[in-house]
Amino acid sequence: MLAAALWVAGLLAYQLPGPGWIKGVALLAWGGFALATAVAVGRARAGRWPGPIFLAMLVLCGVWWLLLSPSQDRVWADDVAQRLKVVDFDGTRVVLDNVRNFTWRSEDDHDVRWERREYDLDQLRSADLVMSYWMGPLIAHTLVSFGFADGRQLVFSLEIRKERGESFSALGGFFRKFEMTLVAAEETDIVRVRSNVRGEDVYLYRLKGMTLEQLKGLFVSYLGEARRLDAAPAFYNTLTSNCTTIVYELAKQIAPGLPLDYRLLVSGYFAEYARDLGVLTPDVDFATLKARGRITDRARAAGDDPRFSALIRQGVPGIDAEPQR
Repeated sequence: MLAAALWVAGLLAYQLPGPGWIKGVALLAWGGFALATAVAVGRARAGRWPGPIFLAMLVLCGVWWLLLSPSQDRVWADDVAQRLKVVDFDGTRVVLDNVRNFTWRSEDDHDVRWERREYDLDQLRSADLVMSYWMGPLIAHTLVSFGFADGRQLVFSLEIRKERGESFSALGGFFRKFEMTLVAAEETDIVRVRSNVRGEDVYLYRLKGMTLEQLKGLFVSYLGEARRLDAAPAFYNTLTSNCTTIVYELAKQIAPGLPLDYRLLVSGYFAEYARDLGVLTPDVDFATLKARGRITDRARAAGDDPRFSALIRQGVPGIDAEPQR
């Protein structure tokens, strides 16, 4: 009963339309009714009236939940306003529309640029796991940055698709509050905005032991996700459809035996999970990987230097080694 009551309360808090005072009244009314039901159950009197009404409310809220539908058409925030589109892909050459390349001076002051880019997947040379912490050590945003032979980097990031003026809520993510979107962006945009503008703490780890075919497979998996979200909107879910679980699901397509682990949910420890799987730089203890992989200070020092991607990688274990082809 407690779990059910809390779930309904969350649904009311995040989905009930109208001003805040209406939500407050609804939550107070629901809390009082749930308490009365609990007392009646304790006295073995729930069958008289509160029990059936409580169950009916659960059914109604369940129907309401099922009828909620995601949308592609809202007044979106600038940084998620466009959907990533796969314009053309012949198995090697890919053309992407709406690659993000903003210049950020502050959260509210930025130059908006969505660009068309072409990549040759035979020129893939590396993949890096990027972890960005904004609310302590337990939770981090997970990104994957692909490196090409010409020095370019392309970062994929699954994010909530915020409406203008909206902010992220981990609790709201449990109640279909947000749609999700896949962003492809330059590191000078998506990494720098986190380290230099939002003040997040950012770490970078080189993914090792991947052949060219495996790199291509992971990249192509992101293309599939982009096509899926372009064709139909989907809800973000804090537990099952977030920035970390998408990396796991895509990686499973090239390595089906990947084990489930609590660190897929406690995303701040995802890099340790990757280390235990043997996909980070070998023969280096995790404490060293993390200390030398912390790019926050280097990113802030690099500023708007065009060598940003090279500068933030200085000293990161495994970066100077010859990439596997």
